[in-house]
Amino acid sequence: MKFKDRRDAGQQLADRLSEYREEPGLLVIGLPRGGVPVALEIATALRGELDVMLVRKIGLPWHPELAAGAVASGGTQIFNEDVIEGSGVTDSQLQPVIDRELKELERREHLFRGDREPVDASGRHVIVVDDGLATGATMTAALKALQAMHPRRLTVAVPVASTDALKRIHFLVDETVCVHEPSNLQSVGEWFDNFTQVEDKEVQQLLAWEMKP
Repeated sequence: MKFKDRRDAGQQLADRLSEYREEPGLLVIGLPRGGVPVALEIATALRGELDVMLVRKIGLPWHPELAAGAVASGGTQIFNEDVIEGSGVTDSQLQPVIDRELKELERREHLFRGDREPVDASGRHVIVVDDGLATGATMTAALKALQAMHPRRLTVAVPVASTDALKRIHFLVDETVCVHEPSNLQSVGEWFDNFTQVEDKEVQQLLAWEMKP
């Protein structure tokens, strides 16, 4: 069954995470932009703190949707060696893409966080949320960045994910909560009736209630 929209997906995930409601220090992190509407529903239902971690996919120069890797807040970079080797992309071809995504990450960091301190995950149960996982590259980058902050527990919550993506992140987390794991995921968007692009302004509005100076 498809999700009506990202809000519906967040509510379904919140139901599956209900045991963590009002857990002390609970931190729900949305991966902008699509993960934020989902994370907001979870944070609201569980009464946890909402925050964001910026992650940018490093796409192939000739196939931007295919993730060769990702970069995350704090400078974390990870690469999908299978994609890199299979595509034959060279370091010199990939570097301009990396530079561009780092610049965009910095822009969004300022846009969404302003002067606020970076996310503090130390000693906390962190639920990391996106609107779906295809390759898992962006989630992997976020999780590795969070691991460096020494959280007490890491949980990934996503509405839909490919089997390969879930296997990729399995060793990085304590728990994965996923509503749908199709055997042949073509795209995340096909699992939503409404999967319109989330704009920067919408993310700012969704975060406004939590992100006060």
